Amino acid sequence: MGLTTHGLDTAQGKPATGVRFRLRGGGGHERKLVDSYTTNADGRTDTPLLQGEDGIGGTWELVYLVGEYFAGQAVVQDDPPFLDEVTIRFTMGEDERHYQAPLLVSPWAHSTYRGS
Repeated sequence: MGLTTHGLDTAQGKPATGVRFRLRGGGGHERKLVDSYTTNADGRTDTPLLQGEDGIGGTWELVYLVGEYFAGQAVVQDDPPFLDEVTIRFTMGEDERHYQAPLLVSPWAHSTYRGS
């Protein structure tokens, strides 16, 4: 039971290394900042963002600073960047499942899915 994420740079076909992002959320309508992270060489974090004892039920947001990431990459992008911050908002139940919320991103498009 928990939450993980990873970033995939679809413009370059590689893990999105060094992307800064924030996790906000929890129960209720107000989304509180839980923590800030940076993806590792595999585009992931070294530990889960949330684990079972954290009380994962509720609505959560992952806010990725992709404009900053692509500014440091050898890819052409708009100025100002078309995508600056990408927010993925999702809801998790209080169950025994693991949630994976990956980000597939280029300077012009992004997508996600509920992984396992």
